[in-house]
Amino acid sequence: MYIIKVKGKAKIPDYIQLRDENFVLVAYFRADRPLKNLEKYGLDGKEEPLRNLIDNMSFGKLQALDL
Repeated sequence: MYIIKVKGKAKIPDYIQLRDENFVLVAYFRADRPLKNLEKYGLDGKEEPLRNLIDNMSFGKLQALDL
């Protein structure tokens, strides 16, 4: 799975995209909201490492999600 942080403009907030190994969009959520429903993506129990990754990653850089 891959993750990318997308910079919002004006009133549009920053978003996070989760993509599968074929780069198909799996999840799309606001970067500033609490992480919910992560069990649907196989990430349950990994909220804290994922939050730290999101807070520290650069905008527009696709990277492999290795948690």
